[in-house]
Amino acid sequence: MTRPSLVARPGPSGIELAAAGAWTVAHARNLDGLIETTVRTTPADQPVTIDMHSVTALDTYGAWLIERLVRAREAGAGRAHLEGLPDRYRALYEEIQSTEREPTPPPPKRPSVLGYVTQLGEATVRFFHEFGAFAAMLGAVVLSLGRALTNPRSFRFTPTMHHLDRVGWQAVPIMLLITFLIGCIIAQQGFFHFRKFGADAYVVDMVGILVLREIGVLIVAIMMAGRSGSAYTAELGSMKMREEIDALRTMGRDPVDVLILPRIIALVIALPILTFLGSMAALYGGGLVAWAYGGMSPAIYIERLREAVSLTHFEVGMIKAPFMALVIGIVACTQGLAVKGSAESLGRETTASVVKSIFLVIVLDGLFAIFFASIDM
Repeated sequence: MTRPSLVARPGPSGIELAAAGAWTVAHARNLDGLIETTVRTTPADQPVTIDMHSVTALDTYGAWLIERLVRAREAGAGRAHLEGLPDRYRALYEEIQSTEREPTPPPPKRPSVLGYVTQLGEATVRFFHEFGAFAAMLGAVVLSLGRALTNPRSFRFTPTMHHLDRVGWQAVPIMLLITFLIGCIIAQQGFFHFRKFGADAYVVDMVGILVLREIGVLIVAIMMAGRSGSAYTAELGSMKMREEIDALRTMGRDPVDVLILPRIIALVIALPILTFLGSMAALYGGGLVAWAYGGMSPAIYIERLREAVSLTHFEVGMIKAPFMALVIGIVACTQGLAVKGSAESLGRETTASVVKSIFLVIVLDGLFAIFFASIDM
């Protein structure tokens, strides 16, 4: 193919650009240089005529470069005119000429007061929609549990044990490790700061009450939301994407009975057990730090713990655990069934499941704190 060229010369009505050779992608490097040189060296305020008589080949790339040159002239004070384009290339050039003619949209304006009100309204609608989905799932689980109690043979015992093993037994090591470290940190910080006031003994009170009432159940619930809640959402979302849930409905089986109820019951059973184990691990970590860092013997630590902690503190933490498990399970299953048909949707709903679960767990913990304070417990 002939190498492309673009020669500028004076014409009767301005500047004439004589194009010749093959204007194809095979000569892309030469063509880019020709266009840039022409735009830079020709005056922007003079009309230009582009003579295409000598062009031997033209493809989409070459046609777009010609159009780019024409638009560059039109953007300035001058104008451009194309002549001599062979008929066999006219349809291609007209197609290129008609593309991307819309002006660039202006940058978005800063939201007005009406815009903020609109966003608030949309957020309110989303909140009530999500609250309705949560309530609907809770009602479906209650009805499914009622059917299982009235007809125990319909309850799926084996899947429940399977999920209990996954969310309970297999989670014991990581829960013990995390809560042990949390107990160590609380005790170390307590001794570090309380020692300034000669109140080392009160560190044991702080560790015992804080772990049994708040930190133990809260840390375990947050860990379960990230570990098991996200797994529930991902599993149900994958089933939704593969249309397995629709297949269950087609077979006359309720997905809540088959998939959701065993998962939630396993979570409700596992979380109190993990809360107990985690609280004991945190108290052990606090005792270890009290002995190694605070100079307090294990016997004194245990005796002080017996004086500071009552059965009420233990009951408060354990009462919260099943409710937090229920919230985590309902949110996780609701978000799993909300997955559409893409991997992006699965990732988005899994993230939303963890965030909403942790948020609701903390809110529920605050509500319980207010409730127990009001009844002197």
